[in-house]
Parts: sequence; C-alpha cells; structure tokens
Amino acid sequence: MKAAAYYTTGGPEVFRYEDVPDPELHPKGVIIAVGAIGVQGGDLLHRQGGVLATTPHVVGYQAAGEIMAVGDSVTSLRPGQRVVATMPYGSHAELAAVPEGAVWPIPDSLSIDDAAGIPIEFGTAADCLFEFGHLVAGEAVLIQAGAGGVGLAAIQLAKAAGASLILATASSDERLDRLRDYGLDHGINYATADVGTEVRRLTEGRGVNLVVDPVGGSTLESSINALAYRGRISWVGQAGRETTPPSIAAIMTKNASINGVFLGAELALNPQRTRPMIAGLIDRVASGELRVVIDKVFPLAEAADAHRYIESRQAFGRVLLRP
Repeated sequence: MKAAAYYTTGGPEVFRYEDVPDPELHPKGVIIAVGAIGVQGGDLLHRQGGVLATTPHVVGYQAAGEIMAVGDSVTSLRPGQRVVATMPYGSHAELAAVPEGAVWPIPDSLSIDDAAGIPIEFGTAADCLFEFGHLVAGEAVLIQAGAGGVGLAAIQLAKAAGASLILATASSDERLDRLRDYGLDHGINYATADVGTEVRRLTEGRGVNLVVDPVGGSTLESSINALAYRGRISWVGQAGRETTPPSIAAIMTKNASINGVFLGAELALNPQRTRPMIAGLIDRVASGELRVVIDKVFPLAEAADAHRYIESRQAFGRVLLRP
C-alpha cells in the first residue's frame, strides 16, 4: 500500500510517499480501505518528536472508509460497511488495521469526509465541556483556538447545552466572524488584544466559568486570567508547542481548577462510556444538529503540504487527506 511515512521525526519535509507493507489483520480487528483521513493536532506533534513505533512510521489517529476484511472473532462489523476509526498510529495510508472496539459505523446520511472529522474532535470537545469541565446551562465558556477542529465542536456543543455566553479566540477577525455561524457570541483576536482583559470586559468583570484550552503554554496563563472565581479549565493539548512551562500560581487565588483531558486514555480505559458517547455524536452530526467543518482536502501524497498548512494557523476547521 501507499503511505505518507517517515524514518525520522522533524518538520513536514520528513514525509516520504512510498510503498510500505500492508497492515496485518488481527482476529479481533478489521482492515479499512481508507477514504478520508482527519489530520489531528496530535499527528503534527507526533511527527515533530514522537516515538517511532515502526520503521518506516505511519502517523495518524483517525480515518474513515470501508471495511475490506474482518477478523475471525469480530461479530459487530462486516466487509463493505462504512466506518470511522481511531488508532494510535497508521491513518496516513491507503489501508488501516484497527481493533473492533475502535470502530464506529457511519450512518447512511453521513459522508465519509464528515465522519473523518468526528470521534476525536467532538469526543474531545464533549469531554472538555461535560465529563471533566462539568458545564451546566447558564454558564459562560471561553474556547481557546476556536477555529480548530476541537474548538468548532466545542462551540456547537456548548451552544446546544445552553451556555449563557460563548467566547472564543482566534488569530484573525475574519475567522472569528465565521465562528458566529456555529454559536459564538463574541470573538477575541489574541493577536491584537489581551485575552484576559477582553474576557473580563465582556463578562462585566466576572470572568468565565469554564475554559477549554488546547494550546497550553502562555495561552494557559491567559486562560487562568480569564477565569471567574472557582472556575475550571479543561487543558487538552499543547498546540502552541512552547517549551517553557506556564506559570499557574494564579489558579490558587481564584480557588480554581485545571483538569488535564486526554480522550485517548478514556477510549482505552472507559470504553463503556466513550463508545456510546461518540456514537451519539456521530448521530447528531448525521441528523444535521452538529456540523463538521472541512477547510481543505489534500491528496495523501501531499501530506507534507497538509501539515504545513495546519502549522501556518490558516485552517478553519478540519484538514483532510485523501488516498
């Protein structure tokens, strides 16, 4: 099969579009003919400096397509079925081998492209808001990096849950204006304004009850500044790629809290909760209640360009690869 593989970590230029061995079918798993790959922020971080579990290594956490083969012990899936799956690595390829428990069927009304942008993005947003963020109707929310895949999902989910005020940050006024179509009340351009100051102005000095922060670093410091007394932060990533640890001492003076959120651990350790949760999110997208936002689609052979585009912070929503 063809794959976007690499032999050493580094910038997007490490990708090589080449033939690699086909994945092996496990008795408890399936082989998927990949139709669309939802590039995740974690894919970029892993390519930059993650462990190479294989050589050459095929990165990637999520893909959708059609089942080609099922293992002897698989009971809930069949060849020809359209599915979306998560995986520790391997999505940037024509074929992917995944266990039965990491696969969700795609409803007839949902496209493979849209399905490739749901489990990690919407599952992460839901956990940040509800499982760990404890959001209830009437509370105010700040979503850092609102134009990303998790950010767009979080805005929509917070709106549907009855949040009283939804704020989000982005690096341009144009992207913030587009977020209003998905439930944003007020946008903050972090390139031209101090986030904490703007949040306090928009909340009449109170701050927000919950912040979803996929950026970390100095952005996490601005998240703390934006919190109301006894507010919460769901810290879900280090998209900012800063190496200096943030200063979080101010969290004490507000009796506030920071929860780390990692959907991958929940998928592995609490599948009895996360599997139906993600299935429900897939159904909500299929019904039109929630929307997957796709910015650009690149051929798999141009994986390096897709990663560069995401790193340029121009994307609005999800970037896909197509084998």
